[in-house]
Amino acid sequence: MKITAITSHVLQYDMPEVLGYSQQYYAKRTAHLVEVSTDEGVTGWGECFGPGAIALANKGIVEGVIAPMILGLDPLDRDVIWHKVYNLMRDHGQKGMPMQSLSGVDIALWDIAGKVADMPLHKLIGGAHRADVPVYGYGMMLRPDMDAPSLAALFADEAAAIRDAGFTATKMKTGLGPRKDVVLCQAVRDGVGAEFKFMVDANHCYTTSDAFYVGRALDELEAYWFEEPVAPEDHDGYRELRAGLKTNISGGEAEFGRWGWRAILENRGLDIAQPEVCALGGVSEYLRVLALCHAHFTPVVNHVWGSAIAVATNLQLLAAMPPMPGGLHPWEPMLEFDTTDNKFRDDLLAEPLDIQGQVKANGGRVAIPTAPGIGVEPDRDFIEHYAVAA
Repeated sequence: MKITAITSHVLQYDMPEVLGYSQQYYAKRTAHLVEVSTDEGVTGWGECFGPGAIALANKGIVEGVIAPMILGLDPLDRDVIWHKVYNLMRDHGQKGMPMQSLSGVDIALWDIAGKVADMPLHKLIGGAHRADVPVYGYGMMLRPDMDAPSLAALFADEAAAIRDAGFTATKMKTGLGPRKDVVLCQAVRDGVGAEFKFMVDANHCYTTSDAFYVGRALDELEAYWFEEPVAPEDHDGYRELRAGLKTNISGGEAEFGRWGWRAILENRGLDIAQPEVCALGGVSEYLRVLALCHAHFTPVVNHVWGSAIAVATNLQLLAAMPPMPGGLHPWEPMLEFDTTDNKFRDDLLAEPLDIQGQVKANGGRVAIPTAPGIGVEPDRDFIEHYAVAA
């Protein structure tokens, strides 16, 4: 079998409302799918992490840099291909967009391997430790036209709606500044009640001192985790926060490859690791990073952002993730689910996953796809409709 073509599909549409987080507001939803074709008619699908213009830049890397390196190679030689591409791009970026681009190609190669073996990805990796996973719903995004009191009221209502929709936990965004952010956090706690699990995602907007200010409030509110409180490069800040707060410190979505993850884990700054398979190097590198996390006794909750291809890939990985630590009632990972408008998640597939319907019907849990590969197939007419012109 040989790789005959690699095609990037960048999809985009105007969102019904402008949403934001601590770094920016955005009015368009973007997804970057990668299609790998072979001479035997088997096609694999992957996804590259990165919104907006980043997706278009990654398209150039996928089609202009990576494709010429691997056309004609056997797609089942996944590890050989991964290291060839990484080594040839190493001088130009061990992190960031080159790794995001490699991720989409690598996921597609694993999809092909599963289809050739007639096995779902989790079986190809080694089997399913669980047939379904709990799902947390995140929302509570910033709005450009709302002041803090109005946003707090909205957050309280939205958090309650996510709880009532059947999700097992919820996650909010911050980014207005430490004092206003604490007001938003209090509103979410009030909205979901005293017992419901909630998390806070700062998208690395604080200095260490400001993160301590917010984190001490989260300790009082009994938040479950404080995500990306400081810049991903600030390893010392992570370690200081973990040592000084009761709330779990999480992060890692902005880290790439086993070498970057080794530094994070050896620094002991995370209670919960959040690798992003569509960014860090694909399934091949994710499995190495997962092994590193577990070797450091750090539990993993995958970061998930993107289309149904990303969601399906993560469901496969969560199924195959061994319990850490083991026991009669082991710590359990969750699937991250963005509750805001996303056609590329809800309507992309020929047979939709219907995550929200499953959550409502199955006590907050969703089943692992069992079809070969990542377990899903996109609708080509849908892709053509939303594709951005090259």
